[in-house]
Amino acid sequence: MTVSLLTSRVRCAVAVALCSAFFLGITEAAAAPLRLALIEGLSGPFSNAGQAVLRNLQWAVDRVNAQGGVQIDGQRVPLQLDRYDSKGQSDDALTALRAAIDRGTPIVLQGNSSAVAAALVDAIDKHNDRDPARRVLFLNYSAVDPALTNESCSFWHFRFDAHAEMRMAALMSVLRTDTTLHSVYVIGQDYSFGRAFAREVRAQLAQVRPDVRIVGDELHPIGRIKDFLPYATKILASGAQAVLTGNWGNDLTLLIKAAREVGFAGTFYTFYGNALGVPTAVGEAGVGKVIAVAEWMPNAQAPVTRAGGAPAADTTSSSAAMYRAFRQRFPQPADDYFHLRMQTMVDLLVQAIDQASTSVVEKQEKGKTTKGGDILAWARNLEQVHTKIDGQLAAMRADDHQFQQPLVVGVMDRQGTKGVRYDVEGSGYGFRVLRTLHAAETERPTTCKMRRPHQ
Repeated sequence: MTVSLLTSRVRCAVAVALCSAFFLGITEAAAAPLRLALIEGLSGPFSNAGQAVLRNLQWAVDRVNAQGGVQIDGQRVPLQLDRYDSKGQSDDALTALRAAIDRGTPIVLQGNSSAVAAALVDAIDKHNDRDPARRVLFLNYSAVDPALTNESCSFWHFRFDAHAEMRMAALMSVLRTDTTLHSVYVIGQDYSFGRAFAREVRAQLAQVRPDVRIVGDELHPIGRIKDFLPYATKILASGAQAVLTGNWGNDLTLLIKAAREVGFAGTFYTFYGNALGVPTAVGEAGVGKVIAVAEWMPNAQAPVTRAGGAPAADTTSSSAAMYRAFRQRFPQPADDYFHLRMQTMVDLLVQAIDQASTSVVEKQEKGKTTKGGDILAWARNLEQVHTKIDGQLAAMRADDHQFQQPLVVGVMDRQGTKGVRYDVEGSGYGFRVLRTLHAAETERPTTCKMRRPHQ
């Protein structure tokens, strides 16, 4: 080997070493992502609902990262969404929680089951008391049992969905105006939320329409019924003019489909009848008959009437633009279930963390030592977050960590009819908005007695 060739190879090796060291330095200097643990039923009987959540939250995270991520200790860091399949079971969710904590994850996201949410709240409370150096926040986007922000409230838990009492108030704002309605059948899933739904039907119906009789009131096993024809037959035999149900996922789709098969022609008042296969399964029979409530619907920008009869402004809004962007990202009809509250939840989390980092900089300039990755500071900021949804105020209530936001009630109708620009899941049917309610119109008192940490 000649000296020149050896020298050349040595120079090359040195150059490679220097390049490697340079890129290693960049990697080490780059801040680690902020982990968010999605603990959800991504398989099993409600996997369609879990996958819809995953799409929404991943898109929310991608939007944040496209804007530079979140600021912690003066650095912009990306969000990272880690998924854990709980199969909809509390035991699996608790196992996932332990795994997420072991990975240093400070934010937990869950919603599709109030029973699972209750188990997570209890476990996170105990963990945060035992290990304050690794505290965890729990952001809830769908578990709507009122107890979670009442007698079981926790400083570390924040709910961004309207709970069952609030949603029921929205439904009742429509039901109360149906003067032809005299009898209803109440049916739900046999777990904490299903029982809360049934209690709230009885309580609010007695207030707003005491003349309406409840001719059936029953619960069924959650996620286990494959054939709802026996239940549908009882509904038909009862003579009920309407069904009130908090069912969701396949339990709702199969129930409504069975009711139509036996010839039930009444109205369905639901919390979740606006997606996940319901419009496709019901078809033409659902027009004017399936009513749902949500924090937002795709046709919400059409002129509607507020509760009380006042006209609402036409809002060709930022939320509508966000919905169109979501549909471009997920063009398949089966993927069409946009949750505005999940986008809002992630945006407000970033707002709270950014605010904590700004406070850190201000304190450091005054000679105080502190850290931006302070879970307690994030939680205290989350108590104060607020935003506007199509011009209407939405804010976290510090007393119980229940998000107060506008709600809309819609009825299934054919795409192309007045007020139905968008259909659902390519079915040809969408939801025409009947009522838009301000946050103050659905706000309910709380019994929460918050136990707050001092540091």
